[in-house]
Amino acid sequence: MMRLKQGWKNLWEDQRGIGTVEMILILVVLIALVLIFKSKLTSLVNEIFDKITKQSRLV
Repeated sequence: MMRLKQGWKNLWEDQRGIGTVEMILILVVLIALVLIFKSKLTSLVNEIFDKITKQSRLV
């Protein structure tokens, strides 16, 4: 019983995989934001490229 309790305590205090988990969570949040605002981002990028194209024709 004591060995099992110590094993759980060691598992709980182990910090080795924390950086990887944090990176995965950040990526998941970023991907979710991109999916939520996909149409707005697409229209913004199109407007920026249209302005660049118009200004480059003027020069």
